[in-house]
Amino acid sequence: MATLVNGVLADLGLMDPVAPGLVGDPRPAALASPLAVADCAIASVAACLTAAADLAHARTGRRPDLTLDTGHVAAVVRGEVWLRDADGRGIDGFAPLSRLWPAADGWVRTHANYPWHRAALLASLGVADGPDAEVRTQVAGVIADRPASEVERAVYGAGGLAVAARTQARWQAESRDGTAGTSPLVTMVPLSRAARPLPEPGRLPASGVKVLDLTRVIAGPVGTRMLGALGADVLRVDDPRRPELALHAVDGVIGKASATLDASTEPGRRTLHRLLDQADVLVTGYRPGALRRLGLDPDQVAEQHPGTSVVTLSAWATFGTWGNRRGFDSLVQVATGIGWATSTDGIRPGALPCQLLDHATGYLIAAGALAALARRARTGEASHVSLFLTRTARWLLDQGSRPAGQDTGEDPGRHADAYRTELGNGWSGISPPGQLDGRPLSWPHLPPAYGQAPPSWS
Repeated sequence: MATLVNGVLADLGLMDPVAPGLVGDPRPAALASPLAVADCAIASVAACLTAAADLAHARTGRRPDLTLDTGHVAAVVRGEVWLRDADGRGIDGFAPLSRLWPAADGWVRTHANYPWHRAALLASLGVADGPDAEVRTQVAGVIADRPASEVERAVYGAGGLAVAARTQARWQAESRDGTAGTSPLVTMVPLSRAARPLPEPGRLPASGVKVLDLTRVIAGPVGTRMLGALGADVLRVDDPRRPELALHAVDGVIGKASATLDASTEPGRRTLHRLLDQADVLVTGYRPGALRRLGLDPDQVAEQHPGTSVVTLSAWATFGTWGNRRGFDSLVQVATGIGWATSTDGIRPGALPCQLLDHATGYLIAAGALAALARRARTGEASHVSLFLTRTARWLLDQGSRPAGQDTGEDPGRHADAYRTELGNGWSGISPPGQLDGRPLSWPHLPPAYGQAPPSWS
């Protein structure tokens, strides 16, 4: 575990870090897997807390004592599963057409949670929309008659999302995306000189810091909400023409204010850049180059908003044959070989016990942002931090296989309830992991209110 954490901290340039003291089972049963899921989950949260302590030291001269409960990590990395409404009901995170399908020569994983991705999937396969049961049968028939790679090309070509299941060796041979090389898990490079100092420090490591959040779907929102729990003032901005799904309209805005803004209009762009004028960190989760038309690529932010650090997240990296494609955790698992590495029968690809690529990358996003803020506090220099899900997948796979562990018979829901907290309006979920100086972290901006805040800093 220490080796994993220290590797991340070295990427972030943290000197003489003191990692949290761990309590609990180092490999919780809820995260049992033939891959090092528990190790990577705990290491990513531990790295985030260590970076928070380093920021506190940079701002105040003192590092808080850190404690991390491994059971809490096991619960929070499945946080969207444990979200409950006032009647105790959860929200299914996947639509009927988001699943594995047998193809003529293998398997295909599709992602069609958003209406526009569903429409693209159906159009690419020549299937008319209709009731889920009927459409699912037709989609299954079309995919079953085609090679997996052909389905992948057709769906991506139409603007949808589908990947053929690959082994790790095949992925490395075909992708040419750099994940087989020596690229850091978290890349951090200088970006600009700050035009102003950080705000005065407060009770928490990131108190007073402003974070503009342009992310969706677990990884980015996990990172930015953790920054909120560590004291940052986080404002998430969404496109009103692309409304969020029911699950993420709650889970994705915990710990932050949420606003909508049409940046395709001139007034919307002006407002967005006014927000950036005051932001200390910008976090984006769009495909490489997708935000350039809005002036939000790192080099553009450096020129127009010096001192604002930029954290960029993408699924498939920023270069190579997959660099401009959309992607989600479930797709990356199948494409990179995790599916076959977790298969229970060698016939059908398996899956991780949580959306680990999203959650681990989310805490690494927060760690990168915190490290960038510490560098700015010490040197006046802003940074560009970049991460991608395929690199996190490689990190996991690099730890090798191990026995999956045995089912203890424990109800994982009851275990998660030990870390449950009220979110407001009858909702409940998992509290943020970690304690600073013996005090548990907590979520601000409750209850979560998607799109209800003005596009301005509080």
